[in-house]
Amino acid sequence: MSAALPPTATNAMSIVGGGAAINLKTVLITGVSRGLGKALALELAKRGHTVIGCSRSADKLSALQSELASASDGKNNANKHIVMNVDVRSNRSVEELARAVVEKKAIPDIIVNNAGTINRNNKIWEVPEEEFDTVIDTNIKGTTNVLRHFIPIMIENKQGIIVNMSSGWGRSAAAQVAPYCASKWAVEGLTRSVAKELPPGIAVVALNPGVINTEMLQSCFGSSASAYPTPESWAPRAATLILHLTMADNGSPLTV
Repeated sequence: MSAALPPTATNAMSIVGGGAAINLKTVLITGVSRGLGKALALELAKRGHTVIGCSRSADKLSALQSELASASDGKNNANKHIVMNVDVRSNRSVEELARAVVEKKAIPDIIVNNAGTINRNNKIWEVPEEEFDTVIDTNIKGTTNVLRHFIPIMIENKQGIIVNMSSGWGRSAAAQVAPYCASKWAVEGLTRSVAKELPPGIAVVALNPGVINTEMLQSCFGSSASAYPTPESWAPRAATLILHLTMADNGSPLTV
């Protein structure tokens, strides 16, 4: 990214209420149109934080913009949320996102690399090439595209937290989801390596969200996925954890 940053050092602001200062953040979340990304975005908006959301599901973004505004009703962030149609698999698409947030002076304090997909249950030799490519391009290349364009922005801003969404299958293995496991093991290794490259003030972590009843889990577990927590019940715990990350967490493999 060659676009110049605005003169402000950070987008975070503090509001004093009830005797305590609340440090409000601008949070970029990829894959925000459904599942964990959407639930987390709405939870953060409800808490007064500003959300920059992106998804390749353009048809869902208008409704999401309204939901974010409703969640922020009466708060300072009500009209500040930004949603954009972005395909993280495309380096150019992510570059355009980075340029847009700089132009809008909405530099993220926190990035949640949440966009992800999984293969249909299948033995590796029966997974079609196109399906394998989609998993790798979304989960690994998509994460890397965001790092490529947003780490320089955070470096110039001298602060930032990056959360790369991993999985329990990024630290273990299971049959019939080998492409997904491979991609999330890659996210874990990528995160630990990048953590060693970052300057002071910026941290990156790999976050295992736990087993949550999302469309992805349903594709693997079928009806038994309903035994697990919903994204909406997961989001408050995840938001609190993410908002309290510090430089001391750099490189850590964490779990909600």
